[in-house]
Amino acid sequence: MTENDSEAVTATAKEDGQTGGADLLVAEDTYLTSGVHIGTQQKTADMKPFIYRVRNDGLYVLDIKQTDQRIRAVAKMLARYDANKILVVSARQYGQRPARELARAIGAMAIVGRFMPGTLTNPNTPNFIEPEIMLLTDPLGDAQALREAVNIGIPVVGLVDTNNELKNIDLCVPTNNKGRRSLALVYWLLTRETLKAQGKLSSDEEYSKSVEDFEASL
Repeated sequence: MTENDSEAVTATAKEDGQTGGADLLVAEDTYLTSGVHIGTQQKTADMKPFIYRVRNDGLYVLDIKQTDQRIRAVAKMLARYDANKILVVSARQYGQRPARELARAIGAMAIVGRFMPGTLTNPNTPNFIEPEIMLLTDPLGDAQALREAVNIGIPVVGLVDTNNELKNIDLCVPTNNKGRRSLALVYWLLTRETLKAQGKLSSDEEYSKSVEDFEASL
């Protein structure tokens, strides 16, 4: 990112400031400069409750306070499961590294890139697994994984953007699920908060990984 790009991002983030100092998992500026709140120019009826405003350029802006609250809720939900029964999925390029990092940190399974049909539904396939809960990066990009999770009746947690629908998503995190920096930050926070909920961390300061450790390479 060039200096001019960085200044532009900071200026836009200031325009999108939302919470007025609410207690968040990271500073509001961190959410905003990572683009967690930047949606698409499409809005589904399902996502309307999570939208803060629409910008002059037509992009819908997500409410980061709700994003923050949902990250906490998802972490607590994941911590109720045996870690080796949690499946993290990402077909999206920018979600693959963060998905792997989360899975590695909490002891979960990860499938990134192409999701082979039958992975959850056909015991005769060599890659067959039996998760008890799935976390996916995008209901559209991870449609095959979502269909199979619904087929076997396990709960699904999804990162969802303004253009997503919530059908078959049991718990969602409203966020920019396409951006490299936004996915890194959200997965980093999910990892930290899940480790805390699992009792493996007692404070934020104990977590040594940085957001950059979760960022996909360009």
